[in-house]
Amino acid sequence: MQALPTAPMATPRRQVFVGTALALGAAATALGAMLAMWLRYRDAAISVPGGSWLPKDVSVPMVPANVMLIACLPICIFAQWAVYSAKRQDKPHAGLALGLVALLAIAVINAQAYIYSQMAVPVNEGAYGAMFYAATGTVVAMAAIGVVFSAVVAFRYLGGRTTDVEVVSAHALYWYVFSAAYAVLWFVIYVTK
Repeated sequence: MQALPTAPMATPRRQVFVGTALALGAAATALGAMLAMWLRYRDAAISVPGGSWLPKDVSVPMVPANVMLIACLPICIFAQWAVYSAKRQDKPHAGLALGLVALLAIAVINAQAYIYSQMAVPVNEGAYGAMFYAATGTVVAMAAIGVVFSAVVAFRYLGGRTTDVEVVSAHALYWYVFSAAYAVLWFVIYVTK
């Protein structure tokens, strides 16, 4: 008598990863729309003879903007290091990587706050101020959400859910999209002015 073969393994359900991807798609679309409006307003302002998009007496401090862009590379490396360590059940290195991601994200928020204090762009005088704070504020909000996401991932993984690598992978995806979004924002807002 022959026995039937065993049933195939159930495919893993990846709700956190898919949910993160959908939320990131929405955030990227919103930021893309803001940057498209930024470019439209900028083109309209500079098409007028003698027109200028950047308000008078406002200079953009490029050093903190560049530091924020450079910080995106180690954030992605550390997020991937957390995934690598989590797949190998290495709690100390996963915790260290998640902590470094959160620390660098706080540094990004701090650099943007410094830019706000140095530029002192009035919000109610033209489209530049409103669009500047809307676009960069969205990135700051994404960084703050990322810090909370890093804390939640560290709490879950270091708390004992070492088999749940999906949330660590979703965390890495979050920071990849954040870095790409900031790179586009850096070029459009800080470089092209």
